Amino acid sequence: MVCGLQSIVPMKYPPSIHDFLREARVPYTVVPHRPAFSAQGEAAATHVAGHQWAKVVVCLVDGEPIEAVLPATLTVDLEKLLDLTGGSEIRLAVEEELPVLFPGCEPGAMPPFGPLYGQPVFVDVALAAAAEIAFDAGTHSDAICMRWPDFAKTVRPMVGQFAETPADRVGEFSLSFRE
Repeated sequence: MVCGLQSIVPMKYPPSIHDFLREARVPYTVVPHRPAFSAQGEAAATHVAGHQWAKVVVCLVDGEPIEAVLPATLTVDLEKLLDLTGGSEIRLAVEEELPVLFPGCEPGAMPPFGPLYGQPVFVDVALAAAAEIAFDAGTHSDAICMRWPDFAKTVRPMVGQFAETPADRVGEFSLSFRE
């Protein structure tokens, strides 16, 4: 069970996130953890399997921000995501754009709550298959855990297939010091 931990210390996450979830009337758990700065690192810090950690990749499709949400263990196939959105042009958001798109959140720790930020949310089918998911709560040291049906009810994401397994790049590196 992902959300088995109960939060007992004060949280630092933005109040707007709490308000958004309170208005949605869905149960969730906030899990404080040691600071981590990658999706895989945050999954490990919260003791959540990587396939249940929802990583948010912010893209701009035809100049408008969207949230692509997928398991921490996978990467975004931008062509498939573009197809799913029906747009004609896609790019990844740059770090300097994040504070404007996600006020109150630490850069790189955005929650997948597109409606809170006026952005559509696209979730990969691999994540939608999880009973529970966990994700950033706006900081690099707080996570939110909730059941998938509650997340889907609250966010109403478009679900499709756009994630892929990262390419194995081991062959690109020389493993012997003798070469």
